Amino acid sequence: MSNEDSLHNKYSLVKGAARRARQLQSGALPLMATKSMKACRVAQDEITQGCVTFVVTHKPEPVAPEPPAEQDQ
Repeated sequence: MSNEDSLHNKYSLVKGAARRARQLQSGALPLMATKSMKACRVAQDEITQGCVTFVVTHKPEPVAPEPPAEQDQ
């Protein structure tokens, strides 16, 4: 499974991995066997292997360009 299939963008991957790492540090059990003892690496491995998924619950709103400012002459 590629990261592009399950993730909105790289920022979402970082946010999801950070949230899962906090869960692991708070006592949650890892969902797969891994060689690393570091919560951040375990979280990344879990996401890459598809053991952990997350959903982006909102769509970013487009930013409207500002009209040009009037200049005093």
